[in-house]
Amino acid sequence: MNRMMLAVIAAAALLLPIAAMAADGAPAPSTTANQLCKQEKVTLGANFNGTYGTNADKSNAFGKCVSKNAKNAANAVSNAAKACDTERTADASAFAAKYGKNEHDKNAYGKCVSAKAKAASDARAAAAPSAAKQCKAAAKADAVAYTAKYGTGKDALGKCVAASSKSK
Repeated sequence: MNRMMLAVIAAAALLLPIAAMAADGAPAPSTTANQLCKQEKVTLGANFNGTYGTNADKSNAFGKCVSKNAKNAANAVSNAAKACDTERTADASAFAAKYGKNEHDKNAYGKCVSAKAKAASDARAAAAPSAAKQCKAAAKADAVAYTAKYGTGKDALGKCVAASSKSK
């Protein structure tokens, strides 16, 4: 438990400078990583802990997921910010009309970055079910090879999904 808390604190400390650079209400990468892991937890169901957990009871799965996806989230926010900068520079009035503003007459940029980063996260989360389906199909197609590679334990599917996710 102490190691997990230390890992979460360390990950948060690493993300603070990135979050500080996010201008005009752009989402923090840690928020994006957290949302991605929530989506993956729903998608993978019982296999989530086996996929990400590293301790004996796999109770550190969510923290490990957020840590693993923090870099991906930072890249998603950075890419979204660049795309929004380009879009805003091309036609500022169309940009404001498309993304709107809040009651304080600002935040179209933040809405743009948030929408684009969420789309990237959703696309990544959508890949998780296909990895699980591929692993289940591989287990049915060649049970001997699957067992040799991932074992026979209840976390075998999680190991397969994790290996598939790393290759993407």
